Amino acid sequence: MEHIDEGWKMMNGATRTSVVRRSNSTASWFRVSPGKAGSSGILLVSILLGSVSLAQQTPQAAQLPTSGRGSQSIGQVSIQQMTLPSGSVNVLQPSVMVLGGYQGSVPEGTIVSGSLRLSMADAVKRGLQANLGVITSDVASSTVRAQRLQALSQMLPQISVSAGETVTQTNLAAYGLGSITGKLKSVLGPNSTLTIPTVFGPFQYVQAQANLNWNALSLTSFRNVQTANAVYRATQLSARDARELVVLAVGGSYLQVVSAAARIESQRLQVQYAQAIYDRANTQLSAGTNTRVDLTRSLVQLQSEQERLLSLQGDYEQQKIAFARIIGLPQNIEIVFTEPLEIKDLPAVAEADALHAAFARRWDLLSAEAQRDAAVRALSAARGERLPSVSFNGYYGANGSHPAESHGEFVAQGTVSVPIFDGGKISGDVQQAQATLRQRKAEYEDQKGKVEQDVRTALIQLRVAAGQVKLAESNRQFARDTLTQSQDRFEAGVTNTVEVVQAQQQEAAAENDYISGLFAWNLAQLNLARSIGDVEAQLATLFPGDKH
Repeated sequence: MEHIDEGWKMMNGATRTSVVRRSNSTASWFRVSPGKAGSSGILLVSILLGSVSLAQQTPQAAQLPTSGRGSQSIGQVSIQQMTLPSGSVNVLQPSVMVLGGYQGSVPEGTIVSGSLRLSMADAVKRGLQANLGVITSDVASSTVRAQRLQALSQMLPQISVSAGETVTQTNLAAYGLGSITGKLKSVLGPNSTLTIPTVFGPFQYVQAQANLNWNALSLTSFRNVQTANAVYRATQLSARDARELVVLAVGGSYLQVVSAAARIESQRLQVQYAQAIYDRANTQLSAGTNTRVDLTRSLVQLQSEQERLLSLQGDYEQQKIAFARIIGLPQNIEIVFTEPLEIKDLPAVAEADALHAAFARRWDLLSAEAQRDAAVRALSAARGERLPSVSFNGYYGANGSHPAESHGEFVAQGTVSVPIFDGGKISGDVQQAQATLRQRKAEYEDQKGKVEQDVRTALIQLRVAAGQVKLAESNRQFARDTLTQSQDRFEAGVTNTVEVVQAQQQEAAAENDYISGLFAWNLAQLNLARSIGDVEAQLATLFPGDKH
């Protein structure tokens, strides 16, 4: 501890000011003797105390991003429908659109060598473990959780402990005081024995102390914590919604691959039909009962069917690669898809019940609601900057030249901060928070409308798919009968290959429509469950697996 008992002479030389200061403390004590120096000393005290007051930082409101839809940057999964020609009519053909992080994965676990039998439930389980969309949303949730802890720490006491030892030696000559002894002798006389050394030290002291800083009472800090809690809840709900999207992506892609495999089997049958017709035409030509035109026509049809088969096989292989990427499997693994593509007896869902369930369960809607609540808390925090805040700080420790000779010392300070003028900063914070709240409210209402649109659209798709698959099944049977009759007539020599080719094309179109109808119906059931917000829980009911 440093003591300066007698110090500065004032400019008029008449008054002496004594200062006692503890260099290791945040507080200072001043003793100012009466006289002309009194006003100067009081001014100095006021400046120092004012600097201490200004150094006390008041809590600041946490500002949120204007939009709360940050989770959409991960990617999107949606059901798209296109109107495509099929025979003489146009039908709705759905497809699964997977974009962004939901297309990728991080493979985990042991991969079985050889072929892998995979049901819908198994595929979804792998997707929920490895899909990049789920991993990214979990990381975002962890980041927000850390920010929540940081906001909470602003309301809790900050305590630290320090200990140290200091050894000091000072050379006064470096400060221009080397000739002070000679000057004193010239004043006191040549016989004076007064000597002042130019080097002080070394001397040492030890200290140990515990420090406390605590913003004990602040509405802004409290609202900041509430804001962080609401944002954290929103990210958790977004993570749940990401799982729903992964289920939709995996399930829809699984159905697309299965339907592509069914189209390949159907096309192989068409190739067999075309090969049989070509062989029969060639036999008839050799027997002289047919013309070369019929043989050429049947050959063109055979090669056309073979070309379609190659195209379907290429598309199937590409879809398998994309599917393997989604669920974290090696892209060269042989997957055996065991889920049958069929119609199941499921209870009908009323529109009103579906909408009520969606408004209560859709995780993205609940997340938008939590983001809106966070903006409400942030606005309250900004307005709270105008209110007084209370804080405590200080320390307690021991200080001395040696641990055995140390003595306890402490400082305890309580501060009430009242904002008087801030140049418009608080007003700016409030206006920014109000703009964010307006945006978050608009996004919530928009999301609510999107949820309703998803449910109504999914119900329409389900109704259309059910009608298409029913008509396609009937049409497929009639087309098969027509093809059989045409083949019999051709073998009997009653007709030529034109009628057989036309019948074969009609049968192929009917078979393709039936497969498309099955795919559309199953995908519509999956999409309806997603629209309601319960697809992960309903998956086992929708796709129980191959029980045969």
